[in-house]
Amino acid sequence: MRAAITGARGFVGRHLAAHLHRAGTSVVDLDLDGPTPLDITDRDSVRRRIADERPDVVYHLAARSHVGQSWTDGELLMRVNVDGTRHVLEACVEAGVGRVLVVGSAEQYGRIEPDEVPVPETAAFRPLTPYGESKVAAERLALDAFREHGLGVVCVRAFNHTGPGQPPTFLVPGLAARIAAAERGGTDEIALGNVEPVRDFSDVRDVVRAYALLATGGAPGEAYNVCSGRGVRVGDLAAQLLARSRRPLTATVAAELVRPVDVPVLVGDPTKLVTATGWQPEFTLGDTLDAVLDAARRA
Repeated sequence: MRAAITGARGFVGRHLAAHLHRAGTSVVDLDLDGPTPLDITDRDSVRRRIADERPDVVYHLAARSHVGQSWTDGELLMRVNVDGTRHVLEACVEAGVGRVLVVGSAEQYGRIEPDEVPVPETAAFRPLTPYGESKVAAERLALDAFREHGLGVVCVRAFNHTGPGQPPTFLVPGLAARIAAAERGGTDEIALGNVEPVRDFSDVRDVVRAYALLATGGAPGEAYNVCSGRGVRVGDLAAQLLARSRRPLTATVAAELVRPVDVPVLVGDPTKLVTATGWQPEFTLGDTLDAVLDAARRA
């Protein structure tokens, strides 16, 4: 099996590449095209790279992925997340790639009604963020490639995931970095954004196992939630991290960390994933928080 990854140098891509290597899969890092990184907005470069590598499966992870920053990403967001996906799909069709895993997001669901929690794959898309809108458009392209060209596309809608190596611009590693700094510097307060949203968090190491299982066991033309099925309030998650601090700390809400729009509750239903692959999470939320905080202290 020869697997190629876009976004292989990103947070999730590094974990996925390591998981595939351990499983004995030959992995191609599509982020590199000779001496320079591959630009997925460059159609010809993407077509040439995939044609040269001839992978059996492509994992398309490359994206602008920060929800909060998507409000200011503007045209770049659509060029990377939508046009970049189109270029990857077209290249895979031309190269005769057997399977393509296209990574989407729970942000595609957006505004969720109370009776839709936990969210099934049949829930309507009502995205509230530019990032969510871009992922809806990217999934539509992927499913069109399946219907029109028979490309073996499997789409995933990943709910929140974190773990060691995630940039501190994201919630959990950002909190962990501020706690680690407070332990060193002796400050007493940690800044937070909105503490009320409820999110479904998984460990990135469990998420990449799900991706690998779906790449072979998922049905082409189908979309799958990748999630734990359990929700945690952001404020409670922060409290769990603060409880792990080596000195007493308190949390305060900082206006600059509050997003313009936050989906109140986003908890997924993993039944379809579990039925197709037998996947089960191996890491508890506590395991994940310990790993992220340990990484922040080392950094």
